[in-house]
Amino acid sequence: MDRTQTGKEAGPEEAAADSPDGATLVSPLAPPGGFPDIPPIAGVRFASAEAGVRYRGRLDVMLAHVEPGATVAGVFTRSATRSAPVLWCEDCLRAVASGAAGGGFAILVNSGNSNAFTGAVGRDAVSATVGATARALGVPENHVFTASTGVIGEPLPAERIVAKIDELAARLAPEGIADAARAIMTTDTYPKGTVRRVEIDGVPVTIAGIAKGSGMIAPDMATMLVFLFTDAAVAQPLLQSMVREAADRTFNCITVDGDTSTSDTLLMAATGHAQMTPVSDAADPRARIFATALEDAMRDLAHQVVRDGEGATKFVEITVTGARSDAEARKVGMAIANSPLVKTAFAGEDPNWGRIVMAVGKSGAHAERDRLSIRFGDILVAENGFVAPGYVEAEAAEYMKRSDLVVGVDLGIGEGKATVWTCDLTHRYIAINADYRS
Repeated sequence: MDRTQTGKEAGPEEAAADSPDGATLVSPLAPPGGFPDIPPIAGVRFASAEAGVRYRGRLDVMLAHVEPGATVAGVFTRSATRSAPVLWCEDCLRAVASGAAGGGFAILVNSGNSNAFTGAVGRDAVSATVGATARALGVPENHVFTASTGVIGEPLPAERIVAKIDELAARLAPEGIADAARAIMTTDTYPKGTVRRVEIDGVPVTIAGIAKGSGMIAPDMATMLVFLFTDAAVAQPLLQSMVREAADRTFNCITVDGDTSTSDTLLMAATGHAQMTPVSDAADPRARIFATALEDAMRDLAHQVVRDGEGATKFVEITVTGARSDAEARKVGMAIANSPLVKTAFAGEDPNWGRIVMAVGKSGAHAERDRLSIRFGDILVAENGFVAPGYVEAEAAEYMKRSDLVVGVDLGIGEGKATVWTCDLTHRYIAINADYRS
């Protein structure tokens, strides 16, 4: 989450919603088993530290170093008020895509302050942290990607981060990804990670990633912050295409509260350390194997973001079929997913399908009342513009007690389809955001 400044000082664990007795609350939708066991990715090392950007007594800055020979791809928010780090990363990615100077790469991330809406001061802060990182690691400045998340409109205390760069560089280790995931949290209640292993022509390949996100989630590219790494060898143009397409089907299909951040950043590095010849052509059968695993990993992280939605108690999948196009299907899905009336009905375990009808009608997509049908799970709720003859309200109410819900909407007018994911809207969301200063 990124948020505008308020007058309240943050406590040491405002990154995770706290209960009145001080015990940290973890989302009831958190994946079982905690953070996954992610093996080292050859060619990548991580380090994390307590810089005191805003939080006290917790990790709040992480550094990843990627060895020379890697390729990097990324997508970023299209917000008109993009942060200074996002603007810097856009320039870096253009340089990388054009085949600019070789050398390794670095990713420097802080939580507690988004360095957004900070003008020239924000640009100076990026310059200071990037310059220090480049010197410490011996990489070109335009190979240092940076991201910040936290409060909006407050100058980033760059000197606190710069003071930790040498320490971070000295502590880089292949096993540090779990702490890196913790260091980028704000209102997240658990660190988010994923790993996928595939074989490409008999060569084992690993894809690993971490993400943060809990509120201000309605991405227009990816999500809050996402960092992915693989030992596969993939040419930059193809990697960029894969990342963009997978993001569109995963992170661009989630919403927590309908608000798009100033700081959304997704970066991926492919080190090429796996013993394989590089994949450079989308027609190469190996490309499809890798792209499928990558999209699966990204979908897992996207779902974890929704499952950690601020105050969430329900994870909701909404599938829309029968639209005039896939784009219109997604428009309908997001209209349902972003409706406060729909989301509060989920929170109250109320099968109020009339609110689904309302959201379809307001979406702006073409719809015909008498062709519309709605399902809650396997329960047919409405069809042909009216309540289904066999619908029993008590059965739907019982279904709504589940933590994972599926809503199906068929418009009955075409072949377009889309699936989006959201969560409910509870009193806890209001409490977190009425009192927020990350």
